[in-house]
Amino acid sequence: MTERRISWLTLLIGLLAGLLVALLRDRLWGAGLGIGAALGWLNFRWLRRGLDALVLASTAQAEKEKPMVPIASYFGMLFRYGLIALAVYVIFEYLRVPLVSMVVGLCALGAATVVASVYEIFDPAD
Repeated sequence: MTERRISWLTLLIGLLAGLLVALLRDRLWGAGLGIGAALGWLNFRWLRRGLDALVLASTAQAEKEKPMVPIASYFGMLFRYGLIALAVYVIFEYLRVPLVSMVVGLCALGAATVVASVYEIFDPAD
């Protein structure tokens, strides 16, 4: 439940911040915040899928003395960072969206995690 909350809060916080900045200040900065938040959300989804696959592989090998981590897990971890970096580079170069705005937009994931954690403190799930 908390993972779902973090997921939609990332998009909500980032896109609201992007819309607010685009309307009040600078259209490109607002777009960068929204793009960064969307990339942060995508990163979180890929991370969750990768960890779920790793847990499945480890529980399937519970009796083995030396369990093996699927090579695809390592590739997936590296691939998601590379793909995000490539997307940021292309957007920065071709659309001229400020790099700092996209990096700040990526922080929406951290903000969503804090909000979801505080929510869990005040309303713990049993």
